[in-house]
Amino acid sequence: MTSTTQHPAPVLIRSENAATLQDGALSLITLLADADATGGALTANKATLTKGSPGAPAHFHTKATEMFLVLEGSARFLLGDRVIRLGRGDFLTVPPTVAHAFAPAPDADAELLVVFTPGMQRFDYYRLLERVYRGEATVQDIRESSPLYDNHYVDSSLWRDELANN
Repeated sequence: MTSTTQHPAPVLIRSENAATLQDGALSLITLLADADATGGALTANKATLTKGSPGAPAHFHTKATEMFLVLEGSARFLLGDRVIRLGRGDFLTVPPTVAHAFAPAPDADAELLVVFTPGMQRFDYYRLLERVYRGEATVQDIRESSPLYDNHYVDSSLWRDELANN
């Protein structure tokens, strides 16, 4: 018996062709592969966070595991009720429903490979973040998009304290 499962074609994104968005004064998101390009297997981007960037606020996903590989520098992560630090080459997976956040470590820059699996169309969410940064959309637009992009923000006093103290 032969399988009729269709597999997506390989995805190659040359760095000079990857779109880069500015979602904050000190952060960039480079779009690598969205779910439509990978047959829903994954969504990938590169986050470039300059020293002092607030990074991503506390949030969780209900459907996707989010993975992080520190390519350069050092980053701190909220994982539920604790904060950890990762350095170059460290890898982290965050399963669905676990509240998390990330930012560069104090006095450091960080470059992260960020992968979601299964993939879902997220590039429009990153474009929305850029529009908010430019003043072309509002934080309320982000709140209203939470179900569409499976990005649910939560309040974390631990993360607020972490950012304020470092």
